[in-house]
Parts: sequence; C-alpha cells; structure tokens
Amino acid sequence: MESSSSPRCEQFRHGNRLPIALENDSLDAYIAEKRAGRPSMLKPTPTPTREMVNLDGVWRFGLDSRLNDQPWKARLDTPLEAAVPASYNDLFTDAEIRDHVGWVYYQREVRVPRGWSGERILLRFDAATHAARVYVDRALVGEHVGGYTPFDIDITDNVAAGGAFRLTVAVSGDLSNETIPPGKIEVGLTGKRTQVYFHDFYNYAGLARSVWLYSVPETRVEDVTVVTTFTGATGVVDYRVVLVGDAEVRVRLRDASGAVVAEGSGAEGSLEISDVVLWKPGAPYLYELEVEALVADVVVDSYPVSVGVRTVEVRGHEFLINGEPFYFTGYGKHEDTAVRGKGHDNAYMVHDFQLMEWSGANSFRTSHYPYAEDVLDFADRHGIVVIDETAAVGLNMGVVGGLSGTPPFPTFSEQYAGAATHAAHAQHIRELIGRDKNHPSVVMWCIANEPASNEDGAREYFEPLVKLARELDPTRPLTYSLVMFATFQNDQIIDLFDVVSMNRYYGWYINAGDLTTAEMYLQGDIQGWIDRTGKPIMMTEYGADTMPGLHSVWDQVWTEEYQVDFLEMYHRVFDRFPQFVGEQVWNFSDFATTNGLHRVGGNKKGIFTRDRRPKSAAFALRRRWRGLNGRKPGAEF
Repeated sequence: MESSSSPRCEQFRHGNRLPIALENDSLDAYIAEKRAGRPSMLKPTPTPTREMVNLDGVWRFGLDSRLNDQPWKARLDTPLEAAVPASYNDLFTDAEIRDHVGWVYYQREVRVPRGWSGERILLRFDAATHAARVYVDRALVGEHVGGYTPFDIDITDNVAAGGAFRLTVAVSGDLSNETIPPGKIEVGLTGKRTQVYFHDFYNYAGLARSVWLYSVPETRVEDVTVVTTFTGATGVVDYRVVLVGDAEVRVRLRDASGAVVAEGSGAEGSLEISDVVLWKPGAPYLYELEVEALVADVVVDSYPVSVGVRTVEVRGHEFLINGEPFYFTGYGKHEDTAVRGKGHDNAYMVHDFQLMEWSGANSFRTSHYPYAEDVLDFADRHGIVVIDETAAVGLNMGVVGGLSGTPPFPTFSEQYAGAATHAAHAQHIRELIGRDKNHPSVVMWCIANEPASNEDGAREYFEPLVKLARELDPTRPLTYSLVMFATFQNDQIIDLFDVVSMNRYYGWYINAGDLTTAEMYLQGDIQGWIDRTGKPIMMTEYGADTMPGLHSVWDQVWTEEYQVDFLEMYHRVFDRFPQFVGEQVWNFSDFATTNGLHRVGGNKKGIFTRDRRPKSAAFALRRRWRGLNGRKPGAEF
C-alpha cells in the first residue's frame, strides 16, 4: 500500500480547475458558480451522507409562443403535459410543437424532504438540449448551455426542508454559430423561423435525461479523479480528491466481494493492489474506491467511485489495452428511438447492449455527442469499449457544397466556426472529460466528427483544443472522425492526434452500386494514410442505406444483399493492412434525420431497424466479429 504522493500523481496537476480544498474565502465564489449552472464533476448517488429524489415523470409543458410573458411566475397556462425524460418533438401530433424554434417550458411542483435541514440542496439535470434556464418559484436560479452534458444548481437559499416549490425549466433547442453543434435560424417569406443544421440526425430537444433533487453535506467530496496502471500482478490506483470545506480524506479500495484490498489517507496518493484483477474488454472487473471526508475523525461525507484497473496506449500502429493489441468491432450509434427521440430509456439500453453482444461487437462510438452517463456505467460493468465523442458535429461548410466539398464560405471564420464556436467547443471538452474521466470503458476521446480538417484555419482552431484535452486527461489517446473531403493529401491536423479514424462511403455516395471500383478507391485511401502517418488506422463509419425486405440478385443499392456485399468488400480491404485496428459500422440502427428529400423516413444505414429488428447484414457481421474476439484478422492467437 502507498498513500503518499507518487510520480504518477503528477498527471493530476494538468488542467486543474479547483484547488484540492475550497476554503471559506472561496466558498462563496464556488456557490455562485454552482448557482450559475456549474457542471458537476460527480454523478449524484445515494450514500450514507447523501440523498436523492428523482423528478422524472409527466410535467406541464408549453411553447413560449403560446404562453404569457414570464410564464415561470405562475402555474403554466397550458393543457399540455410532456414526459421526462424524453425529447418533446415526437410526443405530440401538433406539427408546430415538433418544429418549434425558441423556448419551451416544463413545470412541476417539488417537495424537499424534511430531513434535509442543514444540507446543501441541489438540482441536477443530466441534460437539457441545448440550453436551459431554471426557475424556483419566481426566481431564476441558474442557466446552462450545452445539450448533452449535465449541470447542477445550488438552490439551498431558495427552498426549505419540508417545504414545496414550483420548478420551471425553460429549454431551447436552437442552434447557432455560438453553439456546439452549430446551426442557423432562417426566417421565411411567411415569417416562420426554421432551424437549419449541418448534421444528419434530427435536432431533438427538451429534457431527454433524468432530473434530480439531491442533498450533500456542507463539507464534502466535490471531485475524484482516478488513474490506473499495473506492473505484473500489482495494480496501482492513483487518486486525487477535491473537497469543499476543510476536512481530512480517507480512502478504501474494495474488491468485487467488498473486501478492502488497499487504503490510504490524504487528498492525493497511490494505492497498490496485490494480485490485481484487470478490467478487460469482454471480461470487466470493477473495484470500488470509497472516499470519505472526516472532521475530527467523524465521517461527514462519503462517495463511491467504480474503478477498473486497465491501461490504454498507442504504440506505433497498434492500439493497446493492458499492453495487448486491441481490434475494435462495433458501431457508431445514436440515442434515438421512436416517440422518445433522444430520451434515455433503460429498456432500450439493455436491449441494445444485448444486440451488440449478440453480433460480436466489442465497442461503440458515442456519435455524435456524449450519451447518458448510465450508458457508460453499463459499459463499465459489461466490458464494452467506448470512444467518447463531443457534440462537435457539423463543423464543415463543405457538406453544404455537396459531394464537391466546396464550401460557400470558409468553415473557420466568424461567419460560421469563429471565436464563440471555439469557446463553446472548449467548454464542451471540459465538461465531457470532467464527467467521464473515471470510466474504464472510455479508451479514447473523439473531439469532433467530420470537421473541415482540409480547410485553412483548421489547425488554428483545433490545436488549442487538442492541447486542452491533453491537459485535462493525458492518459487517453485523441482522435477525430475524418470526412471524405479530408484526404491524406490535404488534411491539416492529423499530426496532432493519435489515431486515424476514417469515415468513408465508397460504394455509396461515391461509386454507388460499383463495388469493384469502390474497393480500389478504399484500398488507395487507407494506404495513403498509412504512408503519411504511421499511426493506427480504423474505420469509424462505413455503411449503405438499406430498406428491410428489399432484395435483388444484382448489386442494387438499398437492398439487403447490397448492404452485406458492401460490408464484405470493406472487410476484405481492412484485412490487407496490419496497421488497421478497428471497424465500426454506420449505424447500429436506423435513426431519425432532417426532413430532406434524400432521407425517406430517416437514415436507413442501420444494421438493425429503428425498432431493433435485424437486417441480413446483422447475421453477416455476427459471423465475422464473433470469430475475431478483439483480435486483428490473421493475428496470432
């Protein structure tokens, strides 16, 4: 056991945003940040010193255009009710609600448990897409911008233990060049405002994840960071604890049976585990780090953190987990189901993981935004590897230019992705890493999907973001998903990153129906990236729209046979390159998109339908992936 500071703990000194303890003179400033919607580092959980009330259910609901001015000052004058968690867009038959641009209002009454006197009382929103203003009775108590990361608001001074209050939440789904993802609002000839966005999935909005009321002690654990490694049979857990108030720190590490295997004291240090059991893809093992804050030897707060001991490394063209080469098989996914939109649903989560396991998938990417933290907790427990992605999708004016890739104006300009966009992107990276840094399932950060990395200005935009991400977490590799317009000849930022992640659609958007020519293009493309970078290469998107039940004996696009042949062609090419480290098909399931003419009922590239019925490709992938077991095809077993 080792409880003093170690050289490994030096990595904790990168990117610190808070001191180890917040003394009284800084507590007021901290509370002010909290009331402004400061992101919470720790997911609320019930402990002997903390309690929670879930606020999910059916809330009163109304559009700003149908409510009085300042509607939060009274009971909402509306006949509508909306489910939480769920996107609001598909709940109603009213088209005006589905396509609303502007603010919507949710409201309900909340009672504070009478035993919470003397505690700090907070509201927690697991997500509000894309911006929120929160009111307790008539008072604005906090705001947050960013639709896929959590925030909490300290309302202690606004409520009383045992009392009730009216909670009103205004949510905006609007996108602009000051948001991540970006977009713009156009006003038509009729005066109607329309949201335009540059990503290919529906812009669902609302309270899509859970809402909580919770209590914490005045003196408490505010943040915990763990980093793990091992040498031989000895595991090491480096930890760092941030406190609010003045207290001592005690930590105990328990194994899966609850037995203490290491313990220590102090706000940072290292714990050693004899005969460590590693967290492995497909064979997860979790320890629990119990962190306690003590005043005069009395425990005033405790918080548990799940710990998976594992390492991640890029070495040459290999991606290593626990020092062993790992080959990604899996999907790009979406949080998308009928009626719920992006609303988190535990039943779908469990079933999706079952389908991934059935198909032989060992990983997925959180395209194109951070998923609910419950999903990552589930991945931790079930040994599924995650590439965790920010909501920075649509940073590419070339998409507007169609297949020519010619933008109407530069992407990296004040017209589109300028200083405000960059600031929002940086904040999103801070919140993503702050939330997900302790999940063993998360092995890589993806800080953007299909940006215009081939355009001038890309390096100036991304280099500071890469620096920030590495300061916040120096332990995980970084990547971004490459758009087809960004080639090995014109990309300007690949040297800043660790893994080449390619999104490619030869045989669909290019050479549709001609898989022979598409195979030649794909082969040359991958070879070019290998020759240029010497880095690990993986495919983070490849796929073909497929209408279930459509069949043909020819290479006819949209048929189930073509989807199978398309994937098999890509796999033949992948298997020719020892530098190739993974394949994630686009997409796990069909999903909702914009109302554009080229999307009939949404994007149909799913291996499963939107209601999770398998297409023929699901069985083909199962045959391939279940034989790989996380190893590169042809690798020695």
